[in-house]
Amino acid sequence: MIRPLTRNDREAVLRLLAGTGMFTEAEIAVAEEQLDIFLTQPAQKDYDIVVVADEAGGVAGFLSWGPTPLTEGTYDLYWMAVAPNRQGRGYGKALVRWLEDRARAANGRLIVIETSSQPKYHPTRAFYLGLGYNEAARIPDFYKPGDARVIYTKELVQE
Repeated sequence: MIRPLTRNDREAVLRLLAGTGMFTEAEIAVAEEQLDIFLTQPAQKDYDIVVVADEAGGVAGFLSWGPTPLTEGTYDLYWMAVAPNRQGRGYGKALVRWLEDRARAANGRLIVIETSSQPKYHPTRAFYLGLGYNEAARIPDFYKPGDARVIYTKELVQE
């Protein structure tokens, strides 16, 4: 079940982010800021945050996304993570497919996802490739020396 983030989900999402071992403290702080803005400023339209619940109703994963400013029909997937003990069960795929459906329903034409070139992100990059995303660009040394920004895109077909 995919549903909007609630205040009751906030701590579970933060624990999930820390538990993945993929994000730095600074990155988690940025995610926390986004969660708080989403929860306290419902009128903002820059992004939306949803969670996917596991069989027991707990937070198995989350995703934040929104329209890319100054574009027509382009959407960014800003953050996505699935709890380590829930990975490989289809939660991440369900979140991405949900995003694609919502963007398509809003006449979206393109999804953009950015990630790191660090070796620990190899499964993440393979995940996006497996969902039909293509590497559109790679900016060397973007995050730090030796860590490129890898940009994936997928053109949406209106169904």
